[in-house]
Amino acid sequence: MKLALGPVLYYWPRDTMMAFYESVAASPVDIVYLGETVCSRRHELRIPDWLALAAMLADAGKEVVLSTQALLESGSDLATLRKLTSNGRFAVEANDIGAVHCLEGELPFVAGPHLNLYNEDSVAIMAQLGARRWVMPLEMGRAALAVMQQSRPARLETEVFAYGRMPLAFSARCFTARHRNLGKDDCQFSCMAHPDGLELRTRDADTFLILNGTQIQSHLVYNLLGEMADMQAMGVDVMRISPQAQHTDAVVALFDQARQGRIDTAQALAGLASLMPAPPCDGYWHGKPGMAFDKREAA
Repeated sequence: MKLALGPVLYYWPRDTMMAFYESVAASPVDIVYLGETVCSRRHELRIPDWLALAAMLADAGKEVVLSTQALLESGSDLATLRKLTSNGRFAVEANDIGAVHCLEGELPFVAGPHLNLYNEDSVAIMAQLGARRWVMPLEMGRAALAVMQQSRPARLETEVFAYGRMPLAFSARCFTARHRNLGKDDCQFSCMAHPDGLELRTRDADTFLILNGTQIQSHLVYNLLGEMADMQAMGVDVMRISPQAQHTDAVVALFDQARQGRIDTAQALAGLASLMPAPPCDGYWHGKPGMAFDKREAA
């Protein structure tokens, strides 16, 4: 089974991003996704920077995939999409159907989690259009994935989002700017003050969601490390880890040790407990409310 590092979903300073990917080059991940998937106003890195990072990581032996924005809102967003999908060297993760149309017949691509592929026919269509891998929607459970695996097209890989705060929804509104009573076009790049997103609490002061610009995330950290053996038995090819502001390298190391059998599941989960920015959840995987967590895994 391969390990993938998903795109950074937050707005980090340029120097932080560069240092982060230098460390990723020496990490045991097999696949690295690069690019801005949340908001086109985040300009610390531009396309030439992403391509330079892609070349550096490819030289380090990583499979590099350029991720597209999930919600396109302007002509400039479309121009960026076309540049990414016509890069000519690196595979692309399509996160909206427009990206799929740009890639059809041009480059093998990854059908991203935001395409919402919930049945066998939709996955088959992506394979016909040139997808070489599809990423299971975050809300899909194990039972539904097992059915999909039985009819998966030949040579199409399956990837599962296995660790990180779940990106649940996108909006044309910037929630982080709104929190500061700022308009989206005058957001003052407020996201950068929240390297792991901004906590949203209920009126009872319970943590609930994370505001990440135009994206809403789960507050809890989706953690499927305990399901690694089951996924391998089902034929899942890739487990995705979503970067966080601190300890991503240590998280990757624990997943790597677990897949190599150097530590057991209980040890790996115990090690993750101190590295997560919030408690774990895995409810969607088990067909339960998303915030649930199967305590038996940690026993």
